[in-house]
Amino acid sequence: MQCLDATTKGQYERISYWQIKWHLLGGKNAQTWRNINPKIKEAEAYKEQGNVFYAKKDYNEAFNYYTKAIDTCPSNASYYGNRAATLMMLGRYREALGDAQQSVRMDDTFLRGHLREGKCHLSLGNAMAASRCFQRVLELDHKNTQAQQELNNSRTVLEYEKIAEADFEKRDFRKVVFCMDRALEFAPACHRFKILKAECLALLGRYPEAQSVASDILRIDSTNADALYVRGLCLYYEDCIEKAVQFFVQALKMAPDHDKACLACRNAKALKAKKDDGNKAFKEGNYKLAFELYTEALAIDPNNRKTNAKLYCNRGTVNSKLRKLDEAIEDCTSAIRLDDTYIKAYLRRAQCYMDTEQYEDAVRDYEKVYQTEKTKEHKQLLKTAQVELKKSKRKDYYKILGVDKNASEDEIKKAYRKRALMHHPDRHSGASAEIQKEEEKKFKEVGEAFTILSDPKKKARYDSGQDLEEDGMNMGDFDANNIFKAFFGGPGGFSFEASGPGNFFFQFG
Repeated sequence: MQCLDATTKGQYERISYWQIKWHLLGGKNAQTWRNINPKIKEAEAYKEQGNVFYAKKDYNEAFNYYTKAIDTCPSNASYYGNRAATLMMLGRYREALGDAQQSVRMDDTFLRGHLREGKCHLSLGNAMAASRCFQRVLELDHKNTQAQQELNNSRTVLEYEKIAEADFEKRDFRKVVFCMDRALEFAPACHRFKILKAECLALLGRYPEAQSVASDILRIDSTNADALYVRGLCLYYEDCIEKAVQFFVQALKMAPDHDKACLACRNAKALKAKKDDGNKAFKEGNYKLAFELYTEALAIDPNNRKTNAKLYCNRGTVNSKLRKLDEAIEDCTSAIRLDDTYIKAYLRRAQCYMDTEQYEDAVRDYEKVYQTEKTKEHKQLLKTAQVELKKSKRKDYYKILGVDKNASEDEIKKAYRKRALMHHPDRHSGASAEIQKEEEKKFKEVGEAFTILSDPKKKARYDSGQDLEEDGMNMGDFDANNIFKAFFGGPGGFSFEASGPGNFFFQFG
């Protein structure tokens, strides 16, 4: 609203509200002041209405009336100060800062103006500028307790900034988050503090929290390069590399010299290319090349835990194909160390444990998988591992006879003949007591093995991991000599006789 002609307005803008009021009470140029007076009354009325709405916490209406007061009489410092206070209550600190600065330009002794300017600087994270404002208030009023408290707050924020900077260099990201949380209590509108906190949350693997902070900033300022970078960083660390690259590129459009976005974009592209090449080599059966490519990919960015977990698991799969099972287990363990929720790595490691007959470890991994995903497939894998574990704790009759698990009936008989003759006590009658005892034990085990594996029903129960005790069989009651006699036959029994030093032959009676 234009309240004065150009000449009068020029005169008016060079004087303060209090100068006008003094002149109205009997000063000079009475005619000029009579012309101005109605506008001052109108502006004051707007201000009073603004005060009423401010008291009611209706800050939007208060803002509108303070704006009308300023439009009517634009050279009154208190009007700008009031509007600054209203904008602060609305969280519009940058606009409030402009009004507060305008108020102190008009009147450098305006204490509330300096206080509000300082509060705005502090809320926006500029603690150094805030300190200067509060020090100015104390110069004008050394007993001003509010200014002293706010000055202390500013110094606290500066100290948190200093600590956070040092801790970021040390990669102590938890402490940086702590410092930024404390600083944001005094500087709630500081995007810089929020971005640093979000970046550290991403580096700590707390992606949803980091994304939330970055997204809040982008809703206010969609061109904020730092927020775009952090948003991309979260996607990158969650193995959404293509989407991450889009955010990094967008950040670089807003700020071409953004070093962090540039490095992250380069790493993301290189990581995706190596991983894709490794996958291609694996599908083509070129396991040696796939191993090399996955290894090169793992060296690109140690901080990308989720992608590296997949790379380790992929390399573990390659090693299992190459029958390097110990190396495969080690790679899967590295994958799980990076991502303890990675089901595929548990399944791969469990299979390797099964292949190396480490059944207890296999059961542990399958139990972890089944607790997470209760599918029929996972239940069956767990059950199979449990059966194999149970079987592994029994005597291995196939191993005792020295035959394969798929051995035929004839192969089992031939193996028994050989082993029974080898360990028969009569053959070792001249040996020491210790050796005789050991050979007798082995002879008995050979008899047990033959009894079980030569009977199709018992063999089937044994192979399925069932308890043979359920058949009423007590393995401790076996008479190995009776089994031996029954196998070799002959009414007159048998004996071992020496045919020379160290040589024996078997003779039926």
